[in-house]
Amino acid sequence: MSHASGVDGYKRVGALWADMNASDLEAEIRDDHETAFSRLGSSKAMYALTAGEMDGDSVRAAAAEDALALASTLDDWTAAGADGGADAAVESLYADLAEAARERAASVADDPSPGEMPALYDALVGFESAPERLGALLGRYLVSLEYVGQMVGFFVGDADPMAADDFRGLRSDLEAERDRVADALDAACEGDDWDLARGAADAVVEAAYDDYVETLQSMGIKPKNVC
Repeated sequence: MSHASGVDGYKRVGALWADMNASDLEAEIRDDHETAFSRLGSSKAMYALTAGEMDGDSVRAAAAEDALALASTLDDWTAAGADGGADAAVESLYADLAEAARERAASVADDPSPGEMPALYDALVGFESAPERLGALLGRYLVSLEYVGQMVGFFVGDADPMAADDFRGLRSDLEAERDRVADALDAACEGDDWDLARGAADAVVEAAYDDYVETLQSMGIKPKNVC
Protein backbone atom coordinates (compact mmCIF):
# COMPACT_ATOMS: atom_id res chain seq x y z
CA MET A 1 0.00 0.00 0.00
CA SER A 2 2.77 2.43 0.80
CA HIS A 3 4.03 4.75 -1.90
CA ALA A 4 7.03 6.32 -0.21
CA SER A 5 8.75 9.31 -1.69
CA GLY A 6 12.11 8.77 -3.33
CA VAL A 7 13.78 7.02 -6.20
CA ASP A 8 11.96 3.77 -5.40
CA GLY A 9 8.57 5.47 -5.21
CA TYR A 10 6.66 8.12 -7.12
CA LYS A 11 9.08 11.04 -6.72
CA ARG A 12 9.53 13.10 -9.84
CA VAL A 13 12.74 14.96 -10.52
CA GLY A 14 13.74 18.32 -11.90
CA ALA A 15 11.51 19.97 -14.46
CA LEU A 16 8.91 17.18 -14.34
CA TRP A 17 7.40 18.81 -11.25
CA ALA A 18 7.03 22.08 -13.17
CA ASP A 19 4.05 20.67 -15.08
CA MET A 20 2.29 19.35 -11.97
CA ASN A 21 -1.03 20.73 -10.74
CA ALA A 22 -3.59 19.74 -8.14
CA SER A 23 -5.80 17.95 -10.65
CA ASP A 24 -2.86 15.76 -11.70
CA LEU A 25 -1.99 15.16 -8.06
CA GLU A 26 -5.52 14.02 -7.24
CA ALA A 27 -5.56 11.68 -10.23
CA GLU A 28 -2.24 10.12 -9.22
CA ILE A 29 -3.38 9.65 -5.62
CA ARG A 30 -6.58 7.96 -6.75
CA ASP A 31 -4.72 5.71 -9.17
CA ASP A 32 -2.00 4.68 -6.74
CA HIS A 33 -4.46 4.02 -3.90
CA GLU A 34 -7.21 2.46 -6.00
CA THR A 35 -7.64 -0.53 -3.68
CA ALA A 36 -7.72 1.63 -0.56
CA PHE A 37 -10.35 3.95 -2.01
CA SER A 38 -12.51 1.05 -3.19
CA ARG A 39 -12.57 -0.30 0.36
CA LEU A 40 -12.93 3.06 2.10
CA GLY A 41 -15.96 3.59 -0.12
CA SER A 42 -17.55 0.27 0.85
CA SER A 43 -20.23 -0.73 3.31
CA LYS A 44 -17.54 -2.28 5.48
CA ALA A 45 -16.07 1.19 5.94
CA MET A 46 -19.40 2.33 7.38
CA TYR A 47 -19.38 -0.68 9.67
CA ALA A 48 -15.92 0.32 10.91
CA LEU A 49 -16.81 3.99 11.31
CA THR A 50 -19.88 3.20 13.39
CA ALA A 51 -18.22 0.40 15.39
CA GLY A 52 -20.79 -1.99 14.01
CA GLU A 53 -23.79 0.16 14.93
CA MET A 54 -25.28 0.54 11.47
CA ASP A 55 -28.17 2.85 12.31
CA GLY A 56 -28.98 6.42 11.36
CA ASP A 57 -27.87 8.01 14.64
CA SER A 58 -24.52 6.23 14.53
CA VAL A 59 -23.89 7.25 10.92
CA ARG A 60 -24.74 10.86 11.77
CA ALA A 61 -22.48 10.74 14.82
CA ALA A 62 -19.60 9.39 12.72
CA ALA A 63 -20.02 12.24 10.22
CA ALA A 64 -20.10 14.80 13.03
CA GLU A 65 -17.03 13.35 14.74
CA ASP A 66 -15.09 13.48 11.47
CA ALA A 67 -16.07 17.11 10.92
CA LEU A 68 -15.12 18.11 14.47
CA ALA A 69 -11.77 16.35 14.15
CA LEU A 70 -11.05 18.38 11.01
CA ALA A 71 -12.07 21.61 12.73
CA SER A 72 -9.81 20.86 15.71
CA THR A 73 -6.84 20.14 13.45
CA LEU A 74 -7.35 23.31 11.42
CA ASP A 75 -7.76 25.36 14.61
CA ASP A 76 -4.42 24.01 15.84
CA TRP A 77 -2.74 24.92 12.58
CA THR A 78 -4.13 28.44 12.72
CA ALA A 79 -3.25 28.92 16.40
CA ALA A 80 0.33 27.77 15.78
CA GLY A 81 0.89 30.87 13.67
CA ALA A 82 3.99 30.23 11.58
CA ASP A 83 2.93 27.88 8.85
CA GLY A 84 6.03 27.11 6.85
CA GLY A 85 5.45 29.98 4.47
CA ALA A 86 1.66 29.91 4.24
CA ASP A 87 0.27 33.28 3.28
CA ALA A 88 -2.84 35.03 4.55
CA ALA A 89 -5.01 33.33 1.93
CA VAL A 90 -4.02 29.88 3.17
CA GLU A 91 -4.56 30.86 6.80
CA SER A 92 -7.99 32.21 5.83
CA LEU A 93 -8.77 28.95 4.05
CA TYR A 94 -7.98 26.98 7.21
CA ALA A 95 -10.29 29.21 9.24
CA ASP A 96 -13.10 28.95 6.67
CA LEU A 97 -12.85 25.17 6.47
CA ALA A 98 -12.81 24.85 10.25
CA GLU A 99 -15.95 26.95 10.62
CA ALA A 100 -17.70 25.03 7.84
CA ALA A 101 -16.77 21.75 9.54
CA ARG A 102 -18.27 22.89 12.85
CA GLU A 103 -21.46 23.96 11.10
CA ARG A 104 -21.57 20.62 9.31
CA ALA A 105 -21.26 18.71 12.57
CA ALA A 106 -24.15 20.69 14.04
CA SER A 107 -26.27 20.08 10.95
CA VAL A 108 -25.89 16.30 10.85
CA ALA A 109 -26.16 15.48 14.57
CA ASP A 110 -28.38 16.92 17.30
CA ASP A 111 -25.64 17.07 19.92
CA PRO A 112 -22.30 16.64 18.14
CA SER A 113 -19.33 15.87 20.31
CA PRO A 114 -15.74 15.05 19.43
CA GLY A 115 -14.78 11.42 19.81
CA GLU A 116 -11.38 9.79 19.70
CA MET A 117 -9.27 11.48 17.03
CA PRO A 118 -9.38 9.28 13.89
CA ALA A 119 -6.01 8.01 12.69
CA LEU A 120 -6.03 10.10 9.54
CA TYR A 121 -6.10 13.28 11.68
CA ASP A 122 -3.17 12.01 13.71
CA ALA A 123 -1.37 11.93 10.38
CA LEU A 124 -2.45 15.49 9.56
CA VAL A 125 -1.04 16.83 12.83
CA GLY A 126 2.52 15.97 11.86
CA PHE A 127 2.77 18.32 8.88
CA GLU A 128 4.13 21.85 9.14
CA SER A 129 4.76 23.37 5.72
CA ALA A 130 1.97 24.80 3.59
CA PRO A 131 2.49 22.29 0.72
CA GLU A 132 2.38 19.38 3.17
CA ARG A 133 -0.69 20.63 4.99
CA LEU A 134 -2.59 21.35 1.81
CA GLY A 135 -1.60 17.99 0.34
CA ALA A 136 -2.73 16.29 3.54
CA LEU A 137 -6.04 18.16 3.36
CA LEU A 138 -6.54 17.00 -0.22
CA GLY A 139 -5.99 13.42 0.92
CA ARG A 140 -8.45 13.93 3.76
CA TYR A 141 -11.17 15.26 1.45
CA LEU A 142 -10.72 12.36 -0.95
CA VAL A 143 -11.18 9.91 1.93
CA SER A 144 -14.13 11.80 3.41
CA LEU A 145 -15.89 11.90 0.07
CA GLU A 146 -15.72 8.09 -0.06
CA TYR A 147 -17.28 7.93 3.41
CA VAL A 148 -20.04 10.39 2.56
CA GLY A 149 -20.90 8.53 -0.63
CA GLN A 150 -21.56 5.46 1.51
CA MET A 151 -23.58 7.55 3.98
CA VAL A 152 -25.85 8.69 1.16
CA GLY A 153 -26.29 5.06 0.14
CA PHE A 154 -27.01 4.05 3.72
CA PHE A 155 -29.90 6.48 4.06
CA VAL A 156 -31.26 5.56 0.63
CA GLY A 157 -31.27 1.92 1.73
CA ASP A 158 -32.77 2.92 5.08
CA ALA A 159 -35.73 4.49 3.25
CA ASP A 160 -34.92 7.93 4.65
CA PRO A 161 -34.96 10.20 1.57
CA MET A 162 -34.72 13.41 3.59
CA ALA A 163 -31.51 12.28 5.29
CA ALA A 164 -30.17 11.02 1.95
CA ASP A 165 -30.75 14.47 0.45
CA ASP A 166 -29.04 16.09 3.45
CA PHE A 167 -25.97 13.95 2.90
CA ARG A 168 -26.01 14.62 -0.83
CA GLY A 169 -25.80 18.29 0.11
CA LEU A 170 -22.95 17.47 2.47
CA ARG A 171 -21.16 15.67 -0.35
CA SER A 172 -21.55 18.72 -2.60
CA ASP A 173 -20.13 20.94 0.15
CA LEU A 174 -17.13 18.66 0.57
CA GLU A 175 -16.52 18.65 -3.17
CA ALA A 176 -16.52 22.45 -3.20
CA GLU A 177 -14.10 22.55 -0.26
CA ARG A 178 -11.84 20.01 -1.96
CA ASP A 179 -11.74 22.32 -4.97
CA ARG A 180 -10.71 25.24 -2.74
CA VAL A 181 -7.87 23.15 -1.34
CA ALA A 182 -6.84 22.22 -4.88
CA ASP A 183 -6.76 25.90 -5.87
CA ALA A 184 -4.64 26.68 -2.81
CA LEU A 185 -2.24 23.89 -3.75
CA ASP A 186 -1.85 25.30 -7.25
CA ALA A 187 -1.03 28.70 -5.75
CA ALA A 188 1.31 27.41 -3.04
CA CYS A 189 3.32 24.72 -4.84
CA GLU A 190 6.11 24.89 -7.33
CA GLY A 191 8.90 22.49 -8.13
CA ASP A 192 9.61 20.01 -5.37
CA ASP A 193 6.79 21.44 -3.24
CA TRP A 194 4.60 18.97 -5.12
CA ASP A 195 6.70 16.12 -3.75
CA LEU A 196 5.94 17.33 -0.21
CA ALA A 197 2.24 17.64 -0.99
CA ARG A 198 2.14 14.20 -2.55
CA GLY A 199 3.91 12.56 0.36
CA ALA A 200 1.49 14.15 2.84
CA ALA A 201 -1.58 13.11 0.84
CA ASP A 202 -0.29 9.55 0.59
CA ALA A 203 0.32 9.42 4.34
CA VAL A 204 -3.24 10.50 5.12
CA VAL A 205 -4.86 8.00 2.75
CA GLU A 206 -2.64 5.22 4.08
CA ALA A 207 -3.47 6.16 7.70
CA ALA A 208 -7.19 6.02 6.93
CA TYR A 209 -6.84 2.66 5.21
CA ASP A 210 -4.68 1.16 7.95
CA ASP A 211 -7.24 2.30 10.52
CA TYR A 212 -10.02 0.69 8.48
CA VAL A 213 -8.14 -2.61 8.34
CA GLU A 214 -7.17 -2.59 12.02
CA THR A 215 -10.68 -1.65 13.16
CA LEU A 216 -12.33 -4.44 11.22
CA GLN A 217 -9.73 -6.97 12.33
CA SER A 218 -10.34 -5.98 15.95
CA MET A 219 -14.01 -6.78 15.36
CA GLY A 220 -13.18 -10.16 13.88
CA ILE A 221 -14.00 -9.13 10.31
CA LYS A 222 -11.81 -9.68 7.27
CA PRO A 223 -11.28 -6.31 5.58
CA LYS A 224 -10.13 -7.58 2.19
CA ASN A 225 -13.45 -8.22 0.49
CA VAL A 226 -15.03 -5.16 -1.09
CA CYS A 227 -18.76 -4.76 -0.40
